Amino acid sequence: MRYQLIGVNHKSAPLDVRERLAIPESRLPDACRDLTAHPGIEEGMILSTCNRVELITHTTNGAADLRGFLHHHFHLTAEELDAHLYEFREHDAVRHIFRVASSLDSMVVGEAQILGQVKEAYAVAHSIGTARGQLDQLFTRAFAVAKRVRTETEVGSSSVSIASVAVELAKKIFGSLQGKNVFIVGAGKMSELAARHLMAHGCASIFVSNRTYDRAVGLAQKFNGQAIKFDDLYSTCDRADIVITSTGAPHAIFRREHGEQFLARRKNKPMFFIDIAVPRDVSPEMAKLDGIFTYDLDDLQQAVSSHVADRHKEAEIAEAIIASEVENFKARFEARRYTRDVVPTIVSLQDHLETIRQAEIDRVRGRLGHMTPEQEIAVEALTRGIINKVMHTPITTLKTAAKESEVTTVIDLVRRLFNLHDKETGPASQAKETSNKKE
Repeated sequence: MRYQLIGVNHKSAPLDVRERLAIPESRLPDACRDLTAHPGIEEGMILSTCNRVELITHTTNGAADLRGFLHHHFHLTAEELDAHLYEFREHDAVRHIFRVASSLDSMVVGEAQILGQVKEAYAVAHSIGTARGQLDQLFTRAFAVAKRVRTETEVGSSSVSIASVAVELAKKIFGSLQGKNVFIVGAGKMSELAARHLMAHGCASIFVSNRTYDRAVGLAQKFNGQAIKFDDLYSTCDRADIVITSTGAPHAIFRREHGEQFLARRKNKPMFFIDIAVPRDVSPEMAKLDGIFTYDLDDLQQAVSSHVADRHKEAEIAEAIIASEVENFKARFEARRYTRDVVPTIVSLQDHLETIRQAEIDRVRGRLGHMTPEQEIAVEALTRGIINKVMHTPITTLKTAAKESEVTTVIDLVRRLFNLHDKETGPASQAKETSNKKE
């Protein structure tokens, strides 16, 4: 089991570090290819969300220099990055992936979005061939574990989420959300979820702007809202009381000068910005303006933490499920590994005995004289039956031992008993030996 994982998340690194590591969806395939081109990495995928960036790999020896990859790929020094990194290997990496997929490592424990994000990241890596056999096995099981946690616990039953906390903060600022206007910038899933919560609490109308106008139209239709072309964003944004922004832009799209313009046109009526983008869409300078209230993901995390105490008991049940699943995954992996260990010996034994059978038939064929087809079939059946009975006990013993820790000892014993040690067997080797004798 040579799984190796490294990353940062909302608990290990502040937002200004996470946004320097964020990988846009369009660049994810190339980043995965770069990862698997790094020395010692056989398979790899990258999970990049607003709250985490993680490299998940299967390596040649379990010790690839993933820190070196991060330093080189993101042009960051060890001093800038290493204090925020966590790293897991083997079954610890498996446990972490199971926990992430099951939303036990999320900012909001039990939120549903992370599983979809993991599936999308895996799909990208699988489609370009950087996630194959070993990562296929890991993530196929991770998705099944996440489903089990969701089914067998109530960890995702509470309504607490980043979106619901954002609604509470907006209500504190405005008193009531009745009649307020919402502007969505960026047509992502998290923005849509936050908008849905806000509309459910009485907001009057919604505007949607996105760099791809058709996506803005599609999302606006879900709320009977109005799509705004991205070029018209700054001239229309002041019409909103609440702005939800998540664009994936490399730099802030809302700066102090924009806030000043909005407030002037609104005659200093307050505006509330929910910035769930990484990197951030709203410059910290905006928050210095009287009448502009901004909340980024780190701010929302602090607000969320006071709402999730009721999930702790269910999370403990989920953790027990994951602990059991990790052990089962490890046991299955070991069984597969041991099976792979015994297969060459079984094949060698079969080839060895088949060679003996053929040689003995050839040796006595001259003394038997001409045989009818029925006699040939009878001899074939008789000798094969003897060989199968001879092979039955050692092969059964090998297959049973494949599940036990002494498998290496049993393999060695069988190879010694049948003289398979350090020696090729089968027709090919016999032909080689015959050729050597002639020379």
